[in-house]
Amino acid sequence: MKQVRPKKNLGQHFLTDLNIAKRIADTVDACPDIPVLEVGPGMGVMTQYLVEKPRPFKVVEIDRESVAYLQENFPRLNDNIIGGDFLRMDLHEVFDGQQFVLTGNYPYDISSQIFFKMLDNKDLIPCCTGMIQHEVAVRMASQPGNKQYGILSVLIQAWYNVEYLFTVEPGVFNPPPKVQSAVIRMTRNEVTDLGCDEQLFRRVVKTTFNQRRKMLRVSLRQIFDAAHPAPAGFFEADVMTRRPEQLSIPQFIELTNMVAAAIR
Repeated sequence: MKQVRPKKNLGQHFLTDLNIAKRIADTVDACPDIPVLEVGPGMGVMTQYLVEKPRPFKVVEIDRESVAYLQENFPRLNDNIIGGDFLRMDLHEVFDGQQFVLTGNYPYDISSQIFFKMLDNKDLIPCCTGMIQHEVAVRMASQPGNKQYGILSVLIQAWYNVEYLFTVEPGVFNPPPKVQSAVIRMTRNEVTDLGCDEQLFRRVVKTTFNQRRKMLRVSLRQIFDAAHPAPAGFFEADVMTRRPEQLSIPQFIELTNMVAAAIR
């Protein structure tokens, strides 16, 4: 069958280096014995290595041309090719409620959405690996005090240990992207309860980083309004003179609890 044509509207950059494809596929071995779901397999450059692993394996692909290619070239997958949009899937249905590893060469323009969906299904996904834009990978792995430290850093590291594994140059793709790529692995940490309202935690993190150059006493005013004003002295706390990139995850949890008490 003819090669699949990369489609710009789907953000397709097909990996062509087999050694790198195998290295990425092998990142799932850190979380053994559970099924694997590959997102966006394209022409199956990683799939050919993942399908050999002794565990249940499925792929989800939105591109009909790629689905037809996979059906013809990977008959071993049988009914394990899901033609659809990962972002719209009910992940509990993929392996009948069983935990699984998420992996893939993720489209750059939706990688953050993929990881937010992972967070929404964190009890189903103890491990997530794959290739993303280098800049996003650096942000996800960054620590407090670093200018790359931001929303993704805090929300993901609250629940996952993030490893930046290696960098991938543009020349090993068709077509080559204009930026470097990177391979990452995220493994669930021991946290089962943040110790604060999780939705409010997300809101506080997003609100403060959306004005990352402002002190917290400025950015957090957006959470309050005339009907629900901040209590007297709330913005006088020492933490309010800091900027969000200076706060660790435990400090963001403490800040969330301060906000929760203030808006009751």
